[in-house]
Amino acid sequence: MVKVIFIEASGNRIEAEGSVGDSVMQVAVAAGVEAISADCGGACACGTCHCVMSEDWFARLPAPQSDEVDMLEFVIDPQKNSRLSCQVTLSDAMEGIEIQVPASQI
Repeated sequence: MVKVIFIEASGNRIEAEGSVGDSVMQVAVAAGVEAISADCGGACACGTCHCVMSEDWFARLPAPQSDEVDMLEFVIDPQKNSRLSCQVTLSDAMEGIEIQVPASQI
């Protein structure tokens, strides 16, 4: 299991675990992270699983594909290190990753 820490806009920290191969979105939904609504279920079609990675983690993850980059143009307050959590797959190397969650996706 891989530990993932979601940090909500309020500063509340939600610690969760997921299996290698799970998407960060799946872990967030299972942990009840309210700001990750994941309306499209992980199809990279809505942007409601937007999150912000630390610059260090962002640089260590595989680069986003063009469809994710395109969808990120439509999220609220995109950052240079924004990702769609449905497109980030857990690996053992991600143990303890901290992910900022926006206050709202809509």
